[in-house]
Order: sequence, then structure tokens, then C-alpha cells
Amino acid sequence: MHLPLKAAAARWCSTVASDARTVYFNPAYVEQVDFAHAQFVLAHVALHCALGHFSRRAHRLRQRWDIACDHVVNLLLIDDGLKPPPGALADPRFRGLSAEEIYPLVAVEQDEDTLDQHMGEVVMYGAVRHGTSAPEGVADSPPAAAAPDSWDDAGNEVQSSDAAPLPLELSGQEHAALEREWKSRTAAAAQRARLAGRLAPSWGRLLADLLQPQLPWRVLLARYLMNLARDDYSYQRLSRREGPALLPRLASGESDVCVALDTSGSIGERELAEFACEIDALKSQVRARVTLLACDERLDERSPWRFEAWEPVQMPRTLGGGGGTRFAPVFEWLTREGYRPDVLVYFTDGAGDFPDCAPDYPVVWLVKGKAPVPWGERIQLV
Repeated sequence: MHLPLKAAAARWCSTVASDARTVYFNPAYVEQVDFAHAQFVLAHVALHCALGHFSRRAHRLRQRWDIACDHVVNLLLIDDGLKPPPGALADPRFRGLSAEEIYPLVAVEQDEDTLDQHMGEVVMYGAVRHGTSAPEGVADSPPAAAAPDSWDDAGNEVQSSDAAPLPLELSGQEHAALEREWKSRTAAAAQRARLAGRLAPSWGRLLADLLQPQLPWRVLLARYLMNLARDDYSYQRLSRREGPALLPRLASGESDVCVALDTSGSIGERELAEFACEIDALKSQVRARVTLLACDERLDERSPWRFEAWEPVQMPRTLGGGGGTRFAPVFEWLTREGYRPDVLVYFTDGAGDFPDCAPDYPVVWLVKGKAPVPWGERIQLV
């Protein structure tokens, strides 16, 4: 779980809590639950961290967000066969939804208790009111606790009107580093579970949304194509520089990029035009020769269109299509022609029949929508 366990004082931790670095637990609470419930609670806390709930709240109200996160985690664990303790929030209407999707469905004034205390964002006050210390080895106060301005006669904290907002437990850089660390841990755990055949289908979409790169598709596509640039040092034509050593020279060459367009009707003309402009801008930077194919159930009869590195990529005035989606015709054409591109970029919604096997050249799927791809590099169109 990557989370050391630490006993906590009952005055601030009634069940369990986590700041994404440590799991704090109330010993009295753990003593009174059975083994199955304790197992559920520990998995519950770890999943909040693994799914990055401590870093995804943004502008949302804290209580509603915490309730939404609890529904997500509890439903996943129940689907995996774990036994929830009484009162665990698990509305079956929310099964398969993310916390962001559940949040607007939670009533603004809904007053429900979460299974644990979520403390990955803001310092929690109230652990130093009574002046008594907890037993040795027990966390007497939440991490980074700070005293408020003053206490009233009833022992409640009082903040002045010009008091600063609650301080963050972590600096911005530390918070971002912790978020990256948990994404890496979650990706590694998901990969191990997948290889062992233990990754349930209900986890698929959730992990894909969590781990999918959030950079704009133009940036990701540019980064990939830039790696194709054939500017490298070579001994084929030696440097004429005089000296005792044989030095290589910088050699350049053109790349072959094949671009396939899904014309089945789910991708509009404006999106196709934007994509063509982006390919045009990128190919001039990497000196790429572009072969353009259009395909729905079958290849457009006018395919291919070829553009040299110095020629602008222009979309045909009309594109056939509007039928179903099959990806195999593009790969079959490349095989028949004996053409092995440096990379095939396929612009699609991903809803179609894929070939059984991946080819021996790189394939980048630029996908509109949430459909998965069986192989190749997937870039989300957002």
C-alpha cells in the first residue's frame, strides 16, 4: 500500500484517515470491527490515494467531493468481493462512474458520513484543545496541525475575520510530486494485476481515465513525430574536418509517415481539417513524406494521396464513407504495396473492427472518444 500505519488519538480520528503518505487509525475502532471489515477499510483508504482523490477536487465543495469519492471506492471494492462495514456509501446508480461524474448527482446539503477522514489537502485543526497527550506511539494531532487564533469558553476554535485560509499540508511542488508518485504506483499495480489476470473489467475505464496523459493531442503527436527526425551522426560520409581522428558528420533524411482517416461518419469535416493542418505543420519540421489514406469499411478508391516534404497537405474536397468502420483495409493495402512506413497515424473514434495482429511498424491511434485500442500508441483527442 506504500502507506505506513500509525495509531491516532480518538479526538481527531474516529475511524481511519490518510494524508496520502500515512494511514492513521483509531485503535478502538479497529478493535471493534471484524477482520473482513478491517480489510475493506484499509483497501478503501489505499484506493483514495491510488486514484488521486486527494489531488482532483479543484473547485468542488469538500463534503460533496468526499461523498462522491467514497461511492467510487466502495463500489469497486464491493464488485471485487470485499465486505463493506455498515453505513458504507455505495449507491448502485453510480456504478462505473468517476468521482467527477458522481459529484453533480450528490445533493448540495447531503449530510452523510464517509468511511474515513480525507485529509490530503488541508490541515485539520482541533487536536490540541484539551492539553492532554495521547499514549506513546499514538498520533496526538493531525500532521502539520496548527493552533487557530483562539478558543471560546466551550473549547471551540475561533477564527478572526481577516484570518488567513487554512494552510496546505504540502507545498505546490510537493503536492504535484506526491500526485505523480501515486500515478506511478497505480500504473505499476494495475500492470501486475493485468499480467496475473486479476484486473476486473470494472477497473478498466477508471484506470484508463486516471492514467491517460492529459497533454493536448497536438503536443503528444508532435513529441512522437519529432522522434522520427533522422538527424543523427553517421560515418557513411565522414567529416572533412582535419585531425587525427575520423569524425562522423551530421546526416539528415526524410521520414515516411502514413496517415489514415476514419471516414465512417463519426468524425466531422472540421476535425479532419484541423488534423490535416496539424500534420502539415509537423511534417515540415521533421521533413516527412506523407501518404494519406481514407477508409470506412473499405479504402476510398482515390487513395492514396501523396505529399512530399515541401508540399502542403490538402484534404480532398470530398471524402467517401459514411458506412461502418473496419481498420484492416489500410493495413492490407500497406502489405500489398510492400510499403513499410516509419509510422502510421490513424485518426478515428476507435469504434470498429481491428486486425488481429499488430504490424511490424509503429502505429499511433489518435482517438476521438473513449474507445480502447488493442495495440499501438493511443493518443486521446480532446
